Amino acid sequence: MDLNDTPEQAAYREKVRSWLEAHSAEAPAVRSTRAGAEDAGYLAARRAWQGKLAEGGLAGVTWPQEFGGQGLGPIEQVIVNQELGRAGVPGILDVIGLGMLGPCLIAHGSDEQKTRYLGPMLHGDEVWCQMFSEPAAGSDLAAVQMRAVVQDDGSFVLNGQKVWTTNAQFSSYGLVLARTNVDVPKHKGMTMFIVPMDAAGVTTRGLRQISGEAEFNEVFLDDVRIGAENVVGGVDNGWGTALTVLMFERLTIGLGSEGFGYNAARFAAALASDPVAAKDKAVRKSLGEIGTDLLALRFASYRTLSALSQGQIPGPESGLAKVTTVNAAIAAGDLIADVVGPDALNEANEWAYMISFLPGLKSAGGTEQILRNTIGERVLGLPPEPRLDKGIPFSELRAKEKEGAAV
Repeated sequence: MDLNDTPEQAAYREKVRSWLEAHSAEAPAVRSTRAGAEDAGYLAARRAWQGKLAEGGLAGVTWPQEFGGQGLGPIEQVIVNQELGRAGVPGILDVIGLGMLGPCLIAHGSDEQKTRYLGPMLHGDEVWCQMFSEPAAGSDLAAVQMRAVVQDDGSFVLNGQKVWTTNAQFSSYGLVLARTNVDVPKHKGMTMFIVPMDAAGVTTRGLRQISGEAEFNEVFLDDVRIGAENVVGGVDNGWGTALTVLMFERLTIGLGSEGFGYNAARFAAALASDPVAAKDKAVRKSLGEIGTDLLALRFASYRTLSALSQGQIPGPESGLAKVTTVNAAIAAGDLIADVVGPDALNEANEWAYMISFLPGLKSAGGTEQILRNTIGERVLGLPPEPRLDKGIPFSELRAKEKEGAAV
């Protein structure tokens, strides 16, 4: 594996760096989008900055040119992320839209949907959210119960609840997975819909976290009528459409974000500057272990890049990137708390937010236990978990689950 830029990549890096040097003064401060989720002024600045990045060719790098992207590869996207971190400026606001939902529309959407939605998404004019998880369907995504009932005119009426929906409070549209057929096995009876977040019957409520922010939401859909033109990928084909979103989610996590290396360097520098921590053997040992995990994660990302450059599709093994990232970051927060003491949780401390927020990420994007099961079964070839739902119509599952519990 050659980690040096090719001449073409070096030229592209210089182009990106020059653009950022010319425009970095126009960028808002580096700040977590989630930490600023309730700050309308900051969100407006991030929207405007995403628009500038799009105009400069630094948003939608891997999108096809016909949809406003650059038609480049994942390596160029990583170069952009690295240069954004080097310049100390934020990246795009709508990571979920551009990273996961836009590619889904490109792959499965109609020509009309692509024409209507991709441009405003790319420029930050319309932010999108992903409405998959439900109170009883998280890691087992195929267990969604939100119903979409077809009407005589071909439209659908949606009823149900979604939860842990990032950015729903300021999104214009959501991509919603709902059940359209209960008489087939659970993976076969779902459909993907585009839902306007201001549609009649859509209610968004913030979920207040221990960190103090309400970054996630629960969303209720009560008799929300959606036209047939808002179906993405065909009726009852929602599982295949959802897998496209999940594949790009793995890729987004696996390749990391523009701020990851920057924050890791800040973390190491903060501990090194502490006179006690710098001399403490236990602290240095923990720091070395965390650094090893982050280094392994970096090279795993390089391996993913190599596979992508050869035309391969990222598989379930990419879930390890999520597990490693979250666990290393939590360990880093714990180490800072041990070194700094109670003051680490003071709101004035720059690490307080990270320490309180990160443990919840163990459940985001699939719990660690489910990801490990998936890797064990699909990568290592271990025996699968027992399943009572295989081949059973969704409408009969609860009866089967009760029978299994009785046994």
